[in-house]
Amino acid sequence: MGRGNYAQLGPVSARGFGGLGSVLRSESNGMAKQKVSTRNGAGWMGGEYPFRTLPDHLRPGLDLVFVGINPGLYSVQRGHYFARSTSRFWPAFSTSKLSERVRRALGTTTLRAEHDAELPCFGIGFTDVVKRPSANAADLNASDFEKWVPHLLDKLQRYQPHVACFHGLTAYRPFVKFALKSADPVPMLGRQRAAIGATRLYVVPNPSPANAHFTLADQTVWYDRLADFLAAVRPAPALEPVPLGLAGDK
Repeated sequence: MGRGNYAQLGPVSARGFGGLGSVLRSESNGMAKQKVSTRNGAGWMGGEYPFRTLPDHLRPGLDLVFVGINPGLYSVQRGHYFARSTSRFWPAFSTSKLSERVRRALGTTTLRAEHDAELPCFGIGFTDVVKRPSANAADLNASDFEKWVPHLLDKLQRYQPHVACFHGLTAYRPFVKFALKSADPVPMLGRQRAAIGATRLYVVPNPSPANAHFTLADQTVWYDRLADFLAAVRPAPALEPVPLGLAGDK
């Protein structure tokens, strides 16, 4: 399906929402512009947020950004995404073809929560719809999404990853409501009709063990499908010009 068949949003500013400032970025030499007071992240306080939460691992030029609904309290305490051992994310991601290049480069067969800050070096980032942590996503209310979705929209427009993948329809539906203005009123898992500029949108099951509708094997299959989708939409690398005299001229 051609690009013209997808609803797209132009630049939208979220500067008027909450005065929380610019987004934290992960750089190749570690997390920039954030304060870390303990090794496991338990004392982390985001200078750009008025409460303790997970940092955004974002930078320009990413292939993929995983978008969760909001940080869990345990993950914030540990300082890493999907830190709880019962989460299906890292086991499923580790066995999917989506992580093949990362595993080869790091020389490991199993990726863990401690690898999250390294993934932007391989084109994969992390953020959330709502940055306010909670014990359970059910603790969030409509006002949380109304407040935080514009921030997520601003991040996607600023960094323009090739694909933004939402973990679960519970995370994606509020984005549809508050950012896309119901452009896709009945979203389903998989590729979405809408796009944010050049960023295509995709939804996979929530890897939480509370999501009893899907198994670890199911989650892995969805990450494999995401890898195929990413390969299909990622722009082909530009060909480097051949110097004169090396093109086989006769």
